[in-house]
Amino acid sequence: MAELLLLADPATIRVHTPDVSLSVTFDSVAELKSWLHLAGLNDPDMLIGEHEGTTDDGRPYRSMNAYPTWRGWEFYASASEFTDSGGDLDAQTVDGLAALVVAG
Repeated sequence: MAELLLLADPATIRVHTPDVSLSVTFDSVAELKSWLHLAGLNDPDMLIGEHEGTTDDGRPYRSMNAYPTWRGWEFYASASEFTDSGGDLDAQTVDGLAALVVAG
């Protein structure tokens, strides 16, 4: 099972239900999809949910949940990511940060 879990780089792995299921969280939807593919878990009958929305502060995101099974184990796999670039810092902020670095 270790090889299965480490085919990708999950952000967290934790026991969901002892001896029955694990929760696996990824930093991006692409990483989750890659793991499902590499692990051979992307069964067309697998329950998958994808969602796009905005947070309370207005940032757009997308998320995915997948519920594959492997040798009797159930996985609760999830990923969520912001879909905006987060924005660049304005010139005044960049100059102020640079001045702090030089002064420090």
